Amino acid sequence: MNRIRNFCIIAHIDHGKSTLADRLLELTGTVEKRKMKDQILDQMDLERERGITIKLTPVRMTYNYKASSAKPKGKNVEEGKYILNLIDTPGHVDFTYEVSRSLAAVEGALLVVDASQGIQAQTLANLYLAMEQGLEIIPVINKIDLPAADVAKTSQEIIDLIGCGKEEILLVSAKTGLGVDKILETIVEKVPPPKGDSHKNLQALIFDSKFDDYKGVLAYVRVVNGEIKPGQAVYFIGSQSSSEVIEVGYFHPEMKKTEGLKVGEIGYLATGLKKIADCKVGDTITNFYENESNYKQFSLSGYREVKPMVYAGIFCKEGNEYQHLRDSLNKLKLTDASLSYEPEASPALGYGFRCGFLGLLHLEIIQERLKREYALDLVVTVPSVAYKIKIQNSIGKNQDKEGGWLVIHSPQEMPNTGGIEEVQEPWVKADIVSPKEYLGSIMTLVQEKRGVYKNTEYLSSDSVILHYELPLSSILVDFYDKLKSASRGYATLNYEFIGYKKAEVEKMDILVAEEPVEALATIVYKDQSYQVGRQVVESLKDVLPRQMFEVKIQACLGYQDSGKNAGGKIIASARIPAMRKDVTAKLYGGDVTRKRKLLEKQKKGKKKMRSLGKVDIPPEAYLAVLKR
Repeated sequence: MNRIRNFCIIAHIDHGKSTLADRLLELTGTVEKRKMKDQILDQMDLERERGITIKLTPVRMTYNYKASSAKPKGKNVEEGKYILNLIDTPGHVDFTYEVSRSLAAVEGALLVVDASQGIQAQTLANLYLAMEQGLEIIPVINKIDLPAADVAKTSQEIIDLIGCGKEEILLVSAKTGLGVDKILETIVEKVPPPKGDSHKNLQALIFDSKFDDYKGVLAYVRVVNGEIKPGQAVYFIGSQSSSEVIEVGYFHPEMKKTEGLKVGEIGYLATGLKKIADCKVGDTITNFYENESNYKQFSLSGYREVKPMVYAGIFCKEGNEYQHLRDSLNKLKLTDASLSYEPEASPALGYGFRCGFLGLLHLEIIQERLKREYALDLVVTVPSVAYKIKIQNSIGKNQDKEGGWLVIHSPQEMPNTGGIEEVQEPWVKADIVSPKEYLGSIMTLVQEKRGVYKNTEYLSSDSVILHYELPLSSILVDFYDKLKSASRGYATLNYEFIGYKKAEVEKMDILVAEEPVEALATIVYKDQSYQVGRQVVESLKDVLPRQMFEVKIQACLGYQDSGKNAGGKIIASARIPAMRKDVTAKLYGGDVTRKRKLLEKQKKGKKKMRSLGKVDIPPEAYLAVLKR
């Protein structure tokens, strides 16, 4: 156990985590040179194409440590072979939950900072997560070989941030391998060995999992106490299920079978479980006993429940694929614990699921994985956020534990305005790191998005951190793109949910041929309702097919459907003219009254159709409105 070191790599996106992991694998001889390729731990095609890490990836390395003359005094570290367990983590804000799970399974973290870009938003977020876990932080400045590298400035930013000495910062180039050997030495010397007792009852934390068609659920675990061996009966405390271990192994980086996992080791076990819900991320595995009262004392703290930030509907283009979509989401949930979903029915799109995500990139990745890995042809609605609504003198079954508050995830769930006492929307705390010359344009952008300024911190003489609070709905669609435009690509953003605040919003219904279309309803700010209503109406006018009668399209606030008294405040409208059939074409002569008679007959028919006719809304019309 004293020869084991567990660590992870944390950094902002594109600061060189995966490249550094490649060099560590090369130097330790974990992967043969003929099998070596860039981003070897990024096993999904999607990760390679986008150049980002999406999933945490564990790997075991063996390192032969030799003490150097420059070795710090007082370090009781012996020469010889050490087992280094690395967990490569994502860098984007949408995958913070992956990072937090990695940090709970290790004792140390490499904080990697790009020498040309310095400290950025996600660098700070990941560092704070690591410090909360009490990990040993090893600062590393990467890309020192770049012409734009400013090592002195970046070093000072790190010193100011974590209070380390300049000599403690490791200078490396992950691309060329310069200085990477010093990282391995420092890991052995500074990262503490894992604590635990092999003689105690089994305690293993599940930090990730995936499904195998032959072995059932594969649980990625960190053994805290005891030992796991094949054939052993184990119990999952959270899901209250039991199983017999089929196989045990570690990652090299491919799965490699072994005789068992001991205290402090990181690896996997094949559970044989076929029900995905029986193996949850954050659960504790222990020995199997007949008496269930024994299990409580072995439960580890696990992970906090993650709250979705963004909601979107996912539907199949073909209705007969609904069950396939359900099974696919079940399997994806196993590899991505931050995904949540529940069934939903749409009048236009059929049966599907209302899914919760941590952000827009998370939504995009899930959508792409469903298409690639499970061959699904999908329709995804534009994302929205969850609102809390206080109903006058009413407590319903769907209301949360705070009493009197109804949580809705789509406009269709919003009740009539007459019964609403207050509406609250989710807010986030945003940290924007940028060069100071772009302060003005960034502050203007955030104010337009209803942001509330808090304070400014100076990282160095050139870069600052702007602290804001703003509604989550304001940053959903195009905020990140506009931020990059306002700062010429230099600004970076990190945000976290802070709670709900009062919002002046209302439900806007869309009437087509004087009939409300539920799937087109949206929740809008009261001071922007006219503008949004006009956009929706114009979008529909362009995509709805013409009918044999004139079709009215209206945006309506406070719509009340109460029979003959149905109505509300119309804020925008448009008309689609009727298709004209030339009923006089068959005439070949005679008096003009014959022509007039046919036109009058057509006019009466169109009037009747206008009162009785229905307009079928095609799916592309919904998408055109949702993507306005």
